[in-house]
Amino acid sequence: MTVFIGGAWPYANGSLHLGHLVALLPGDLLARYFRLKGEEVLYVSGSDCHGTPIVLRSKAEGVSPAVIADRYHQEIAACFEQLGFTYDLYSRTDCAFHRHAVQKLFIKLQERDKLKPRRVAQVYCNDCAQFLADRYVEGNCPYCGELARGDQCEHCSALLDPLEIINKRCKVCGSSPVVKETEHLYFTLAGLQPEIEEYFQQYSRHWRENAVKLTERYLQEGLQDRAVTRDLPWGITVPLAGFESKRIYVWVEAVLGYLTASMEWAQQRGQSWKRFWGDGVRSYFVHGKDNIPFHTIILPALLKVLGGFHLPDRILSSEYLNIEGKKISTSRNWAIWLPDMLADYPADSIRYFMIANSPEKRDCNFSWEEFINSHNGELLGAYGNFVHRTLVFVEKYYQGEIPGGIVPKQLAKKLEDLYKTTGEKIEKGEFKSALEGVFTLIRWANKFFDQEQPWLTRLSNPGNCAQAIFVCTQIIANLAHLLEPFLPFSTEKIRLCLRMNDPFWDLTVIPAGIKIQTPEILFPRIDQKRIAEERERLNKKGNGGRC
Repeated sequence: MTVFIGGAWPYANGSLHLGHLVALLPGDLLARYFRLKGEEVLYVSGSDCHGTPIVLRSKAEGVSPAVIADRYHQEIAACFEQLGFTYDLYSRTDCAFHRHAVQKLFIKLQERDKLKPRRVAQVYCNDCAQFLADRYVEGNCPYCGELARGDQCEHCSALLDPLEIINKRCKVCGSSPVVKETEHLYFTLAGLQPEIEEYFQQYSRHWRENAVKLTERYLQEGLQDRAVTRDLPWGITVPLAGFESKRIYVWVEAVLGYLTASMEWAQQRGQSWKRFWGDGVRSYFVHGKDNIPFHTIILPALLKVLGGFHLPDRILSSEYLNIEGKKISTSRNWAIWLPDMLADYPADSIRYFMIANSPEKRDCNFSWEEFINSHNGELLGAYGNFVHRTLVFVEKYYQGEIPGGIVPKQLAKKLEDLYKTTGEKIEKGEFKSALEGVFTLIRWANKFFDQEQPWLTRLSNPGNCAQAIFVCTQIIANLAHLLEPFLPFSTEKIRLCLRMNDPFWDLTVIPAGIKIQTPEILFPRIDQKRIAEERERLNKKGNGGRC
């Protein structure tokens, strides 16, 4: 099987927070799993380095937009590395390769007669002396009346035009903007509705429910042509005569980043990218709920026009993450920032909690109490405890050599079934259930250890003791495979201790007599007092995430 995995492109105007992570982590989990199976995998993403927010931040700091984009690209990439993300390429939209590739694709859209010039009214702020990007027009949603920004209402999920916003105001300075005419190119999306409806009918059975329902709604309302250029100072120049002063709208060039990153990876490796975008590939697109229409409507429409590309077939769109029961708000600094989190807590602990509490079907909540209790309970108390007491027993009473024994048929069947069901769930995007299934085995293994009482039988019945420890060691060896997609750092420690080769997705048996290395503690205990300390930091006025 050939598998393509595209992770959403984080915006390089600030630090990542846990809300970003919970939406993106499934991409790495999928990539690790399929590689364990021996499949051919390409996993790409990158930083979205263009757009008005970066320009505004650069003005506030008195530096160029490139400085802001580079700063946060480097920070974001470092966070992913610390978390163990295994991108084949993590690129950026301001690199020369992406710019040239997007311009070539843009010209193809024009050649296929899908870009039409149109004089339009656009929101302009006199105080800021610039046309406003959609997200910098704020006011009330014309459909539900709630507060909304000019591109989308987060309350009712309607896609909006800034001109529709009621009681418009400039997010930058707060003044009331005016409407001025300008000329832009529009992508004729409305004319592609029949093709997108056919695509939806063919592929949506592999999507999450939120993607299905939201896309159904957009199609029922009728697709609208969308502007693909903007009057902005920072971005990719439009490569068409008469529009050289314009920039390609970020929603077009960023969503094409999946394709351009594949091309960039292929150029760097001297390989072909086409097998990851042609017939027979399975593709996963991993992102948050707010990016659904760009992956289920916009990207398929662009690919259909460009021609010859496999369309997105698996859409893994997460719901939202709340923090201590409240919606994440970067403007109010109500967020937990990844650089801070990674400085204080193990990457596997963060990965575990984000998967075990993933918003796969509904919004979920991060609380410091639940996070620290899950670390001390599930990771340290169950997983870490089983591994450590088994391997310490081997080191102490068997001179570090795995004792002799046999793998009972029932255990082999249990493990084989677990590989099968865990893999099936991962492939369907049911990561919470997959992880819980593995931890059910861990809890069973702890009970088995207690029931066998090796600390007593090593003297009263050495044969039973050796068999029990042999069985526990085999379970640990298989955990080093089963948990590799979820908790790669702790599983690497296990493999080093047991002198195992690279992991794979199948039953493994460690021979008796293997000399293990001194086992490491997989997870240190986190003091309970950290709960109050972290909550105090989060609630402290003006410091909602220790940034």
